Amino acid sequence: MADDLCFFIKDSLIIKPPKKSTLLLRMVVLIFSMVCGVYICSICLRQISARTSGRLLSVQVIRQCEAPIIEPSEKSFVHFPKPKTFSRAECTCNPVQYFAILSTQRSGSGWFETLVNSHMNITSHGEIFSVKDRRKNFSTIADTLDKIYNLDWLNSASKNECTAAVGLKWMLNQGLLQHHVEIVEYFKDRGVSAIFLFRRNLLRRMISILANSYDQNAKLLNGTHKSHVHSPQEAEILATYKPAINTTLLIPNLRQVEEMVTKALEYFNSTRHMVLYYEDIIKNRTILTDVQAFLRVPQMELHSRQVKIHRGSLSSQVENWSDVENTLKGTPYESFLHADYEL
Repeated sequence: MADDLCFFIKDSLIIKPPKKSTLLLRMVVLIFSMVCGVYICSICLRQISARTSGRLLSVQVIRQCEAPIIEPSEKSFVHFPKPKTFSRAECTCNPVQYFAILSTQRSGSGWFETLVNSHMNITSHGEIFSVKDRRKNFSTIADTLDKIYNLDWLNSASKNECTAAVGLKWMLNQGLLQHHVEIVEYFKDRGVSAIFLFRRNLLRRMISILANSYDQNAKLLNGTHKSHVHSPQEAEILATYKPAINTTLLIPNLRQVEEMVTKALEYFNSTRHMVLYYEDIIKNRTILTDVQAFLRVPQMELHSRQVKIHRGSLSSQVENWSDVENTLKGTPYESFLHADYEL
């Protein structure tokens, strides 16, 4: 009996577990391994993604546009605008200079601007503020300037993506002196350089103004008014008109313009600027090299298609020349009676 019991116990001890339990265990281990594998892979992918993003971020930082090596005081005049209306593409990191040509009517500013615009990297947009709504207050002035200097002011003069200097022509009587305090601050804050262009002989300027004003009504060129011409024939036709100058108002008018120029130079003295005179450029074209250096653009030969209208001596251009001569003799303006340059 004892032997049977031992045999029974012995048999019961060596009984093997069913194969199904072993299979289940293996399945559990396999699933666990798969879960661990997926978890480990997800961690690895996150690390790789983070490293990739880090690389991309570092590349973007490296490619940020940087100002060229210049004096620290000049860095505020180097800009990298980001237009809303187009992409600068490969020229994104080319620096851009902001400028404004400040002048008075009939002082050669139109001719000078055509010279500037003949440079492949310079854009000057003309008399933007001849439109009164753009200068009704400083807010509208600032909005307009922002569009110009962000390269979002598009017209026939635009060089778009590869512009290296952008600006406009601005007459002193187009809100410039009226809002001079705010405009000076804008120029200094935004790094805008001023190019003053005036005429030394204010009598010649007056003759040009009177002739241009007459042609606005007479329209001597086949019923069309032109402030600037591109052929000697057109210039000769416009020069046939000889204005009569009001000698009573002559000296007060000359003094008024002189004072306006003096005020402009005084108001904008704290800005980065250069002062040019029409007669000096006529006599010495190397001044245009200085202008290009001032705007930090590559040196090029500048040209203009405009033809000067009034040539020769002033005595042949004024109807009442003897009266004008007598009025200016013995005054600070007597020098205006004499030739100041030759063409």
